[in-house]
Amino acid sequence: MYHSPITRRQFIKKVTRTAVGLSGFSIFRPSRVHATTPELSILTLNHFVPASDEKLKEQAAAFAREHGVIVRVDTMPHLQIPRKLAAEIHAQAGHDIIWLLGESAWLYHEHLIDVDAVVARMEEDQGMFYPFVKESLYVKGSWKAVPWCWLTRPSLYREDLFAEAGLPAPNSWEDILNAGRVLKPKGHPMGIAISQCNDAYNAFWSILWGFGGKVLEPDGKTIALNSAETKMTLEYYENLYREGMEPEVLSWDDASNNRFLLSGKGSWTQNPISAYLTAVEKKMEVADKIGIYSTPTGPAGRHSAVGIYSLGIWKFSKNQQLAQTFLTYLMQPENYNAWIEAGGGFNHGPSRRYENHPIWTQNPKFKILPGEARFGHALGWPSPPNPYIQRINDLFILPNMVAKVVTGSSYDQAIAWAEGQIKRILES
Repeated sequence: MYHSPITRRQFIKKVTRTAVGLSGFSIFRPSRVHATTPELSILTLNHFVPASDEKLKEQAAAFAREHGVIVRVDTMPHLQIPRKLAAEIHAQAGHDIIWLLGESAWLYHEHLIDVDAVVARMEEDQGMFYPFVKESLYVKGSWKAVPWCWLTRPSLYREDLFAEAGLPAPNSWEDILNAGRVLKPKGHPMGIAISQCNDAYNAFWSILWGFGGKVLEPDGKTIALNSAETKMTLEYYENLYREGMEPEVLSWDDASNNRFLLSGKGSWTQNPISAYLTAVEKKMEVADKIGIYSTPTGPAGRHSAVGIYSLGIWKFSKNQQLAQTFLTYLMQPENYNAWIEAGGGFNHGPSRRYENHPIWTQNPKFKILPGEARFGHALGWPSPPNPYIQRINDLFILPNMVAKVVTGSSYDQAIAWAEGQIKRILES
């Protein structure tokens, strides 16, 4: 059920009443431990490619040995992390290093230390970052989080089903709608989330941009949602939902599109390539049938919502210098390249230098992935990242607007509702 937007302070107080448990943890110790041995704690997501978690833990263990410290790595489902972070802010205690998604550095910047020195070292090694990386993490004159990676959102589709039906590769949103009209009656629908999960709002941004729409003006505070472009976006969603998808998308979580494609039922989704990597790892028959194509283009061009993973350090951490040393260690070229490699093509480096990483030549299906940065935007574009955008996403206002349309509301009613929710955020 949707709840009305609340202020950042109310949000923090509210979520501290909700218990959030860790799903996994690992503690790494040096050979000798004393009562005064520093302990560094890290909170991150259960990575969608488990090998990335294993590589992080391997590197944390090596750092613990080399520096004579204890390192604890905690992981949990990504949708639970915002509540955990809010609880730690309220308590002014918790982990030293925390995982941040997208533009969260803007939401939490008052509670994060500057990490300019760590980032400067990274830029010496890697070169200048993509604009959307800096826009998302460089807050009011300083870096508030260290870029870890970003994610592409290409089309993943069943090459065999498209070919059998005489359909072209899904180059455009119109191609996808047309394919849905053909393949859904054959038992192979399209699928993107229209629900309260991150994939749902990422898909919405990509489609809205493709139709030329925006939520906020470039000033970052003027609502621009009520437009012909937004109505075209909602009309597209309505047609795709009714003619190309199943009602299950209204209750999807962030793993549903993976299960959908791997089940053999789904014929297309827009998502990072974790479903394909899972199919390869598990030697599933469907792996050879999955194609990877660029994020779809619309009447206003090809645009993609990029997911950015970053690592920040709390101001209340008692180990701030050690935390910066650890992040510098993780981002050293040898360690960072190994972590990129462990991701199997899921993790993208934050600078153009990583477009030449050998991982992209190991599989011909990965050929288009490095170039997807050309179409990437920080969420909220053309508005610069800000706390408002992050709260709009965290409260799932945009996919909720779409859900209203596909379940019977008019475009004007749905847009007016969303405008009201966004206005409350802007005024909070």
